Amino acid sequence: MHESLPDSDAVLAQFNRLIQELLRGSINRNTFRPWEVELLVDIEGCNLRDSSRRETLRRYQRAVQRHMEKGARLPLKLSEYLEAVKAKKAKP
Repeated sequence: MHESLPDSDAVLAQFNRLIQELLRGSINRNTFRPWEVELLVDIEGCNLRDSSRRETLRRYQRAVQRHMEKGARLPLKLSEYLEAVKAKKAKP
């Protein structure tokens, strides 16, 4: 039987690997899962400033780990994370 989504532990491990590759600045593979491609396109679309890119990606990585520990099947997108951070800062 073929399951459409891998278990969240496997997804989280793959997500962490992807973020590490981004932090290193080199992705040394050419096959990606559909959700990884979605995340990469989303991250690219967020236009992170170089000065804050590494720290933002690290914070995003920690947020995704918490998100998935709570039972999420796939990582939230960087744009979703940034929106949540902005909303939290906007609250008095």
